[in-house]
Amino acid sequence: MREAITELLVDLPATSNTTDLLLRTYDADPARALFALRSDGRWRDVPASEFLAQVSALAKGLMARGVQPGDAVAVMSKTRYEWTVADVAIWFAGAATVPIYETSSAHQVAWILEDARPAVVFVEDGHKADIVRDAAARAGRSDATTVVRLTTEDLGDEATLASFGAAGQAVSDGALEAARSSRGLADAASIVYTSGTTGRPKGCVITHGNFALFAVNTLEFLPEFLQQENARTLMFLPLAHVLARAVQVVCFTGGIKLAHSGSAAQLLEDLTTFRPTFLLAVPRIFEKIHATAGQRAAEAGKGRLFAAAERTAVAYSRAVDARARGGRGPSAVLRASHAVFDRILYPRLRSVFGGEVTYTVSGASPLSEHLTHFFRGAGILVQEGYGLTESTAPCTVNTVPLTRVGSVGIPMPGTSVRLDDDGEVQVRGAGIFAGYYRNEQATAEAFTADGYFRTGDLGSLDEDGFLTITGRKKDLLVTAGGKNVAPGPLEETLRENPLVSQAVVV
Repeated sequence: MREAITELLVDLPATSNTTDLLLRTYDADPARALFALRSDGRWRDVPASEFLAQVSALAKGLMARGVQPGDAVAVMSKTRYEWTVADVAIWFAGAATVPIYETSSAHQVAWILEDARPAVVFVEDGHKADIVRDAAARAGRSDATTVVRLTTEDLGDEATLASFGAAGQAVSDGALEAARSSRGLADAASIVYTSGTTGRPKGCVITHGNFALFAVNTLEFLPEFLQQENARTLMFLPLAHVLARAVQVVCFTGGIKLAHSGSAAQLLEDLTTFRPTFLLAVPRIFEKIHATAGQRAAEAGKGRLFAAAERTAVAYSRAVDARARGGRGPSAVLRASHAVFDRILYPRLRSVFGGEVTYTVSGASPLSEHLTHFFRGAGILVQEGYGLTESTAPCTVNTVPLTRVGSVGIPMPGTSVRLDDDGEVQVRGAGIFAGYYRNEQATAEAFTADGYFRTGDLGSLDEDGFLTITGRKKDLLVTAGGKNVAPGPLEETLRENPLVSQAVVV
């Protein structure tokens, strides 16, 4: 059994919680712009003081509604600034956030309302409000569920952020502080439901310690882009996913400006106008950008030029990898060719990301080695990581000085990764969840006797502690000859073709 361990870089008192990190940033500089809001085609900075005032008002509204520390409050919306205001306000009230994917049906929402029993559900619009009301009726919780729209507009009798905040004016600052500080690292900050592909979705209890320890340690672990001057990022992944919210905590802990983009049609313009310095993305984004760039080059009669630039970028990145392992690195001819393309073509590719992105983190599913080398050779470092809902965020990641293309990196601080005799990846550490909500049997089955979480993924660890994921244990195909075949690598190769969006090996 092989194991890789990275020690915790920063520890926190057990009595602290995620909101302490926000207050620490606020105390350092109340005027610091933590967020940017798009309004009338322009971006407006939101200082820490304004964000904190909005959060406090909404938290008091929750308390006036009867929300107590330890209760659950749900959010169903696309990615937007108000999602984050609601999330942090829930924490200030001492409650736990239950994210619901915006595409969920009333049937799916009904189970979450029945299991988590949130007293309040924040929704994006009237359509989602109708879905939640339908779901509450199915779950027998119509009288126990208050639906609040994530808007400050006056909607008459319908509850909104503004009316909810106004209703909480009678709640004292002292009562709010008592609720906020009642939570410690071991207490639940969120209940995040899995996809439910093997049965009803299970609620993963993510603690304040999971979020807070990830945030303070990630800032130290990835300083090259998280601690650079004027660091900023655009969040377009669903905030219902735990990784996106964990990255938000990193941002307000480090004073990194964060903007939101909830529309696929608006994304490219938002990237161009906001000009982030780093991005959190998924492989499909890189696949689409690569395919679109190649298609546009072909339509302009420059297909052969693009192909040459692609070959050069991949070769250059592979040579950089070889040098890191003791090889000789890029040749003089390759360096010259790379320099030419870095003046005439690669800047156009970088401009798609806004022109200032040099670092990106890719997760959720594997990215092909070819594309990783292509983007790195073009000047955009793609750092692949690996994690699950149960690990809060990445439990392994490639760092700037320690990158091995094709792997998902080394363990995050405070994390231990090992392989069992069957090759299953098992993880223990600061990011691992507290267990499945109200499901002791599933929790017991998910952990080994010595406290390692069974991921269900298959992998390998090299001599330097880099983890490579080779497939899912349950997805292994057994041929007539008795050979075990992992379909993932073949499916990745098929998806590289611009005509292929999805692939499945049977």
